[in-house]
Amino acid sequence: MTRTTPARPVSVEAVFPELAAHRGRTTRLHPRPGRPGMRDSHIGGPMLWPDGEPWPVCHEPHQRETEGYAPDEIRRARAAGARPSSRPWPRAGTPGEEGPVPFVGLAQFFRRDIPVLAAGPDDADLAQLFRCPFAHGPYLERRYRLVWRQAAETERAERFLAAAPEVPLLRWEHELPEPCVLHPEEVDTYPWAEDGTLPAPLIARIDAWDDAQATEHGPDAPNYQGDLSIPPGWRVGGFPSWASTGPMAVDCAACATPMRLLLTAEGYEMDGGSHSWVPLEDRDPSLRGMASIQGGRSVAQPTRLRFGRDRDLHVFTCQADPGHPPQWVLS
Repeated sequence: MTRTTPARPVSVEAVFPELAAHRGRTTRLHPRPGRPGMRDSHIGGPMLWPDGEPWPVCHEPHQRETEGYAPDEIRRARAAGARPSSRPWPRAGTPGEEGPVPFVGLAQFFRRDIPVLAAGPDDADLAQLFRCPFAHGPYLERRYRLVWRQAAETERAERFLAAAPEVPLLRWEHELPEPCVLHPEEVDTYPWAEDGTLPAPLIARIDAWDDAQATEHGPDAPNYQGDLSIPPGWRVGGFPSWASTGPMAVDCAACATPMRLLLTAEGYEMDGGSHSWVPLEDRDPSLRGMASIQGGRSVAQPTRLRFGRDRDLHVFTCQADPGHPPQWVLS
């Protein structure tokens, strides 16, 4: 089933013609719970991983835990529409206190499914995203890994890993992604309007327009950041959103080249300020606003994942050399 973003409540280029020069494209992934295969682009499904190739592991020290959730119990509880029960963390030989710890496979994306996916090293066209299931240090930092592959070459492997290794317990239920199929859709996008992301006079006009809309139409009036610029949810390419941190310069640590946004991962596909982006296929046309949205959690939080305190995870790669280390920014 396709997913179709509704027309924006206001034509942004009609209000701000200068934005035409800054227009970009992003691919909204529209994840929905399903049964993806290893040769599909997906979130939370089986990775295309040759059997015998070492699975990514984290060797760093991890935050000590007190309780957790078994992955299989999480799956059974979700299938039953219930909440999983936690259990005490084992005292001796606890995975996560002493490495190595297997990473959790979060997602994989083929360029054949998502043409705007930037190329990896040697024109790699399959990106696989992983996260360590445990926190690191007093600031509870997370570790991510990006693996690039040549899809055609990888698919010629004789055998593939049947099941990824897992830790016995996860600290939080939202560490385990729900397997989701994707419904990629390219849409127009415009930069975040704050602190130099656009010319200062244009940002001032956008801010004034937002204020006037709220004054005239109330709190439900459309606004630039929430309704006209950057869609919520998982997406590939386009512009980063900076709601929590404000705009940041992201330069390559290896060569100082400004980095490009590869993809954005987000725990929620919508909230009260961005519900206008919910696809037509997930709405009741007889209703308006938030009341029109159908599908419950499968639409609002289909992947069950969270990043930071409900922030966006931006993955940046080097434009000069995709082989340089990526950067991970929570905003």
